[in-house]
Amino acid sequence: MTDVPADILPLAGDFPPATREQWLDLVARLLKGAPFDRKLVSKTYDGLTIQPLYDGRAQGRVPVGRMPGAGWQILQRIDHPEAAAANAEARHDRDNGATGLSLVMGGSIGAYGYGVAPSDTAITRALDGIPLDAGGLTIELDAAACDQDAARNIASLVSRRAVPAGAANIRFGFDPLGALATGGAAMRWSEAATLLGRRIADLAGAGFKGPFAVADGRAVHNAGGSETQELGYALAVAIAYLRALEGCGIALGDARKMIYFRLSADADQFLTIAKFRALRHLWGRVEEACGLAAAPALVSAETAWRMMTRYDPYVNMLRATIAVLAAGLAGTDAITVLPFTLARGLPDRFARRIARNTQLVLLAESNLARVTDASAGAGVIEDLTDQLCGSAWALFQEIERAGGAAAALEAGLIQKKVAAVRGERQAALARRSDMLTGTSDFADLDEPEVAVLDVAPVAPPAITITLDPLPSIRLAEPFEQLREASDRMLAERGARPKIFLANLGAPADFSPRANYAKSFFAAGGIAAVTNDGFASSSSAEAKTDLAALIAAFKRAGTALACLCACDETYGREAVPAAKALIEAGASHLYCAGRPTREAEFTAAGIETFIYAGCNALAMLQAAQAQITWPDKSDVHP
Repeated sequence: MTDVPADILPLAGDFPPATREQWLDLVARLLKGAPFDRKLVSKTYDGLTIQPLYDGRAQGRVPVGRMPGAGWQILQRIDHPEAAAANAEARHDRDNGATGLSLVMGGSIGAYGYGVAPSDTAITRALDGIPLDAGGLTIELDAAACDQDAARNIASLVSRRAVPAGAANIRFGFDPLGALATGGAAMRWSEAATLLGRRIADLAGAGFKGPFAVADGRAVHNAGGSETQELGYALAVAIAYLRALEGCGIALGDARKMIYFRLSADADQFLTIAKFRALRHLWGRVEEACGLAAAPALVSAETAWRMMTRYDPYVNMLRATIAVLAAGLAGTDAITVLPFTLARGLPDRFARRIARNTQLVLLAESNLARVTDASAGAGVIEDLTDQLCGSAWALFQEIERAGGAAAALEAGLIQKKVAAVRGERQAALARRSDMLTGTSDFADLDEPEVAVLDVAPVAPPAITITLDPLPSIRLAEPFEQLREASDRMLAERGARPKIFLANLGAPADFSPRANYAKSFFAAGGIAAVTNDGFASSSSAEAKTDLAALIAAFKRAGTALACLCACDETYGREAVPAAKALIEAGASHLYCAGRPTREAEFTAAGIETFIYAGCNALAMLQAAQAQITWPDKSDVHP
């Protein structure tokens, strides 16, 4: 290739360097007096700030994580309740790219309604033909408190196969505090701590290398908690396990290698990257306080349950891809992707393949693991990492002052903090300032069904709950309840609940708000009966033919109507149209747009205004409540 003379492509060399002050001056002119912090600075649910611009390259300490250039382990859930079917899936996953198995026990934090039985027979059958030595797959147990026998049974299986315990790559997943937090604990921590230490000591004495105990932040994340809360809780749990092991005579240097972490990865990629990076910094601080040289902790990730949706489940693939990308870039050692149909039922082989391939593509084709800590130096990532380290450490100290993780759970300290953030998240979703595409926004009432296996969920074992447990939620559930009620009405009556769109003026006047209204009501399972308007001509001053509008309303077969037009057209036609619709039998009138002339419109009979930032969920619940249902329990006011 011929060399290009340097003076032909000077690019930015001919321009003076821009300064932050120049940028701020331009921003101030665009904001026209509006507050900079309110318009351009965003905040997380922890109150951490995210700036619109960061200066230069940030200097951050690279956390000790995965080996440079090494890929993470691709874990696949084994959760079919029938052991033979679980084994068939495990073999298929092994042959098609999985490098590890997440063996999910029924009733565990990550069961989500399914799971393998913890019995010796079930575990032996589920792992039939799966190598357990160092050349085989990694096995990561996702165990419930009542299933601690699962660890003993898998250890027994290793022994029966004459595999040296030290060659078995098994993470045993003991997490009695996680079980306590989620309401699955059968004993108090004082008893569980002794039992934990004894079981781990027995397994280590038999030659297993572990790790054995997991500090699992999913308990907080699944309950709607924040990044700070997940980190603070996980750190406090890890410290509790460290103390329990030390209390059993295990040296600190050995005890810390027996503990690993598991966090949720969600679709907020910057916060997810920062959270996983912060965890390693925080654990390094603990090691320093213990007088230990820093060593990489093993960190496992699972794509977030709370972001999964039943409707438009294909969007779950996109959310999972972002989550894997973020966790992978942050140096996670192992990742489990929840199959995109899991919120609908036990996933079939296609959904499981997509879960595997999400990781395989990012590793083998996008080469995400080639660079260690690829986000290092990025201003937003370094700043969020530092802020999370500070806020999580402060919460960890508060938990320690309360007596540690168990005492803080028994006192309800952690639950109250998580509940407050969960309420904020749910309120933001109700207002649609946070969105779940395909459910709260851009819902498709005609979406096709997706296939899941015809397998009934597994009832969790009955446990005497000793405290207020952290719930496991999906944020989409309130909207999904409305959609499910609409689906039942469609199945029973042949039609969904409907609303008539009273489009006023020319198409250019009503189309933006008519499209908004259609999407708005679809999120509640209410189908919009729309039209091309009833204007006498296409001119800007075209007047709506009220007689034609009323005739169309009567044909629609619904008593709900929503006016749609621009503000100028509303000024001319909203009042007479509203009065005509009420006279024709409309039981409730909506208006798309903010209430600029609220008193006048309300006096004409318009009761509800829908707009960006309104409480969409409450309005949709109220709309459904006005429809006659076969079963009133379907309505969720």
